[in-house]
Amino acid sequence: MRRIQLHDTRSGELRELTPRPDRPVGIYACGPTVYSRIHIGNARPYVIFSLLSRFLAHEGLEVKLVINVTDVNDKIYDAARTQGVGSVELAERMTAAYKADTDGLGLGRPDHEPLASETIEPIIELIQTLIDRGHAYTVEGDVYFRVRSDEGYGRLSHRRLENMDQGEDDSDATLRVRKEDPLDFALWKGRKEGEDSFWVAPWGEGRPGWHIECSAMAEEFLGVGFDIHGGGSDLLFPHHENEAAQTRAARGAELAAIWMHNGMIQFTGEKMAKSVGNIALLHDVLEAHGAPAVVMYIASGHYRQPLAFSDSALAQARANVDRIREAARKLSPGDSPADLDRLRDRFFDALARDFNTPEALAVLNEWLREAAGPMHDSPGDSHLREMLGVLGLESLLAPRAEAPAEVTALAREREQARAERDFAAADDLRERIAALGWEVRDVTGGFELITLGP
Repeated sequence: MRRIQLHDTRSGELRELTPRPDRPVGIYACGPTVYSRIHIGNARPYVIFSLLSRFLAHEGLEVKLVINVTDVNDKIYDAARTQGVGSVELAERMTAAYKADTDGLGLGRPDHEPLASETIEPIIELIQTLIDRGHAYTVEGDVYFRVRSDEGYGRLSHRRLENMDQGEDDSDATLRVRKEDPLDFALWKGRKEGEDSFWVAPWGEGRPGWHIECSAMAEEFLGVGFDIHGGGSDLLFPHHENEAAQTRAARGAELAAIWMHNGMIQFTGEKMAKSVGNIALLHDVLEAHGAPAVVMYIASGHYRQPLAFSDSALAQARANVDRIREAARKLSPGDSPADLDRLRDRFFDALARDFNTPEALAVLNEWLREAAGPMHDSPGDSHLREMLGVLGLESLLAPRAEAPAEVTALAREREQARAERDFAAADDLRERIAALGWEVRDVTGGFELITLGP
């Protein structure tokens, strides 16, 4: 197995992945809050940690990937109230939509996808432990965490206490009075008027705070001290800082050995966010560009860096996918030449150095160039199959599919429309062909049809 190093946000350094004896490598990544359909920015951590899981498995490690679903949250109550539906109904509907949308990426499902609503008992137990140890206190049905009781608070996000704002509504004078300290944050929120879902705890009816949900779900499936905790950089503070503090205070140990944070997908220079309104919904992007292009787009940037979103960026990713697919069709099934081993090894070495997918893709392209060179005649595709499998792009090696007769007939109509210079009709036919899952391309002597499917 290669020496695998990943950037740890807490230390600010590359740290070697050192799996715990006799246990799978545990990866916990924060999933979405399901109050609406997810956007392409929500898909980035799903893709990154799914591909990281594939790479670690390739290296011979047993991996357990956990991506949670936050289905209990203030945003869900607010969205349900606006839509005039129950909060449970909305959360269930949006959870189903999230799974359908991410299924469209073609990467499979995580090993576990816990729901906050199904982890209430472990959440209550964790909160009670914090109360018993003096790290939390109750106020009329609410429970708050004493931030200053944790000496390690701020080490993950590298912030000083005086520069912290929990993001809770401290403009509410009542809330300010209820807290012992403005830095403290809610572990449990007492039931308020109009909230249609709640649970019973020793300190009253209500529901958990956001941060305690993930601490409990991660511990429930991976234990304390698991290997990798991931998520977007926008979650570093306060969410991940609070997760780390809660577990440290309750269990006397760190929640995770390595904290990985992916950069945001940016739209016109700003973080893509539902609250801003500058979003591209994942299912729309998948429909427009196809799953391989979306995965290629996300893999084209280093996970720690921001990634610009634009139609041209997706078009470039799609062109890269098409180029690899066409190059793969010139290969033969079977073992690749031994003189290309060095490039296959460089590909995986790049992933072992902080999961550098853009460098790995550059090596993959170098492999394709050499494989197509004069030294090789239809070489075996085993190396390419191995590399694409880790990147979730194994579908690019699928045999060329025959277009249905209906699609071929439309393509011939379009060819006739172009010959008659009826370009409006030709464009309409192209769109009808795309709606059936195919792309028509003009080539010398006619046209060819490329499937847009995975």
